[in-house]
Amino acid sequence: MELLFQGAGILQLLVTLVALFLLGQGVLYVLAGRNRDRNLFYQLFQITTRPVLRLTRWITPKVIVDRHIPFVAFLLVAWVWVILAVWILPDLACALGKTECPSVGARK
Repeated sequence: MELLFQGAGILQLLVTLVALFLLGQGVLYVLAGRNRDRNLFYQLFQITTRPVLRLTRWITPKVIVDRHIPFVAFLLVAWVWVILAVWILPDLACALGKTECPSVGARK
């Protein structure tokens, strides 16, 4: 159970990192303008976010335009982060006795 808790914590950190990469790419998209393809940092963000964008393109319907995929990917990553932070990690911490657990009636 301890290993599962550590794995979920590591997963949350990786999800946070991906969200920050997507956010950085979005900021550079706006700031760099037309020359963004020649910007070294924008290229690095493109390389690091490519797997997430491909996965998002694969799971989304084709009616979603390709230029909206980074925004949809950010929303999906944010959704995964919230699930980890609000539901999974607190339940695992409670099961391990790392935090005080609320009573069953208070959680509903």
